[in-house]
Amino acid sequence: MVKVTIEEAKTAQDLIVEQRADPWVYKHTDGYYYFTASVPEYDRIEVRRSKTIQGIADAKPVTAWKKHETGPLSALIWAPEIHYINGSWYIYFAAAPSKEIIDGLFQHRMFVIENKSANPLEGVWEEKGQIKTDWESFALDATTFEHKGQQYLVWAQKDPNIRGNSNLYIAPLENPWTIKGPQVMIAKPEYDWETIGFWVNEGPAALKRNGKIFISYSGSATDENYCMGLLTADESSDVLDPNSWSKSEAPVFKTNYEAGQYGPGHNSFTVSEDGSKDILVYHVRNYTEIVGDPLYDPNRHTCAKEFTWNPDGTPNLGFPS
Repeated sequence: MVKVTIEEAKTAQDLIVEQRADPWVYKHTDGYYYFTASVPEYDRIEVRRSKTIQGIADAKPVTAWKKHETGPLSALIWAPEIHYINGSWYIYFAAAPSKEIIDGLFQHRMFVIENKSANPLEGVWEEKGQIKTDWESFALDATTFEHKGQQYLVWAQKDPNIRGNSNLYIAPLENPWTIKGPQVMIAKPEYDWETIGFWVNEGPAALKRNGKIFISYSGSATDENYCMGLLTADESSDVLDPNSWSKSEAPVFKTNYEAGQYGPGHNSFTVSEDGSKDILVYHVRNYTEIVGDPLYDPNRHTCAKEFTWNPDGTPNLGFPS
């Protein structure tokens, strides 16, 4: 097994930002890439922007929001995503009232903040509140996409009646912070590679191409077993019908032991500066010897790589390198 030091990882072509997990990159019509991710302290939401993907590393981070001292927004701020919807900026994120684990789960819920400025590094971020779902249970990793004029939310949540930590759900949105229903499960952990350490489907990200809607997601514990799967639906199908979605039987992006890149996942999709290439953004570790809970090991680094397409129209993500 190859162990790659942080110093060696800094020279890797794919590395963008050190110690930023759950990365989200969005390329806006103004030509800027907007970046946000979980910070190691889990106490705030940062946004930065750059005209190039590699430039994100040196872009000055701006703190958009800080955790509360008490209450449901006071601990473990995870996995922010920045989206531009109907002329305003929105950041989806998860927060908990404490670091306490109850019945094997953290106590996260999903929240939204809004900024009406043209530049989200300026202006005021307003709290829009919690996204209410069918249950008051562990929920996180909200993402959104538009299809045929309707905005949809996809997220991970614990169903009290289903084994495991989280399944994936989809619902139409009334507005960026309100589900109008119905809430439909489109995936749950079932394969061996999704159930190592924990039974997890989380971190969804949508991609529309070749007449299909793809939703990538991550499974298993956040160590070297973390990997990505793929859901696929035809763009003409009813995305609220669970039968419209098929799941990859094997991971589509996983640990590359030869390159010393472990546990890749929780991704987003973007394009190159000239729009000609598709880019996968993800986090990955460069060692396996983790002391304690992997969630508190800060060395999940944001990386980006070009990916291609298979003859059947599905994405070929390759391997982390």
